[in-house]
Amino acid sequence: MGPNGSTMLEPLRQGLPPIDPATVSNSASCALPPRYEAVRGARKFTSQTLSNWDLADRFDDVALVVSELVTNALRHAVPAGTDPAATTEHEEGLNPPVRLHLMRWASRLVCAVRDPSQASPEARKDEEDFAAESGRGLFLVESFSDGWGWHPLAGTLQGKVVWALFRLGPE
Repeated sequence: MGPNGSTMLEPLRQGLPPIDPATVSNSASCALPPRYEAVRGARKFTSQTLSNWDLADRFDDVALVVSELVTNALRHAVPAGTDPAATTEHEEGLNPPVRLHLMRWASRLVCAVRDPSQASPEARKDEEDFAAESGRGLFLVESFSDGWGWHPLAGTLQGKVVWALFRLGPE
């Protein structure tokens, strides 16, 4: 999806000052349907991508973070009151609202998940169950990655990107 992809990641890249976007050596992305089974697909995509990049030894930590980010994104991608299992491909349209990006620099790996919600990825006090779950997920992301953040999408794209960074080997 060419130009859309680079535009979508611009806020993410701007939020990572130590990394020059021009030096990215590998990147891969996949669209995820707004159904909770998409977490399994995201883990499989992450496994294949890390294997291709000779980073299979980092799979456990990266997959845990990817699972949490995708789960949170799916919460926002699936409209309230609908059954995610009943969503059809027709309803999903040609542009699934959740997309996983993996980017590798010489000494960094970044996983980023786009979702259609403008809300910041923080625990919301008005929904106790959601707040507890969301807080736990973000705690895991913080514990297993070397940093994380988020940015609203610019231009015509609605939503936000939430990213987590992993250091690879010596600086």
